[in-house]
Amino acid sequence: MTDTLIIIPTYNELENIAPITEAVLLQDPHLHVLFVDDASPDGTQSEIAHMMQKFPGRVFLICRNGKLGLGTAYIEGFKWALERNYAFIFEMDSDFSHDPKDINRLKKMCVDGYDLAIGSRYCKGGKIENWPLSRWLLSFFANLYVRIILWINIKDSTAGFKCYRRKALESLALDLINFKGYAFQICMKYAVIKQQYRVIEVPITFKDRLHGESKMSSGIFKEALLGVWKMKRMPL
Repeated sequence: MTDTLIIIPTYNELENIAPITEAVLLQDPHLHVLFVDDASPDGTQSEIAHMMQKFPGRVFLICRNGKLGLGTAYIEGFKWALERNYAFIFEMDSDFSHDPKDINRLKKMCVDGYDLAIGSRYCKGGKIENWPLSRWLLSFFANLYVRIILWINIKDSTAGFKCYRRKALESLALDLINFKGYAFQICMKYAVIKQQYRVIEVPITFKDRLHGESKMSSGIFKEALLGVWKMKRMPL
């Protein structure tokens, strides 16, 4: 029986769809993949449709009407997964910055009793490859800022490679979490911790994307900077 879903939001990721689909499905014959695409104009949806034909019953697609943001894509994916009774639900990028070979390591932590396993760049053993020093410093100090403001002991609060146990997602007020970028990633971890679930960071090697363009923007950074203060007042 399939119990695990990998949710991958996309926008203009045509070059990555086939290789990431094949690499993910190779990890376990029972894994499923759900793409949530924000009306990519580059043919991403057509390539996903091809993967659905190549791997029938294992690849799925939610087509959205425009570029609505990472956070809302995941929320839609979470609801889709919960309706279909998946036990383990992942967040993952399409660009190989998250290594598909780490999927089973994260899942094992949840099988062993953790409610959220985070693929972490900054816990002991975690690494980053191919980032300039300026980007590393920005990310490192952003995470330090989050720990200070929210009082959470998570070294990589902006991480986007995660495995949730079903019960953790079911208990969250998902409709209240309306952030789009890094703030969404922070808020999800904060909400899980506030619900007193068990969280663990698992060291990974994060690699900068090889194909496509980064979706990072000043607006996403600003949302995270200000959003942590909003989170403190949210009834999560």
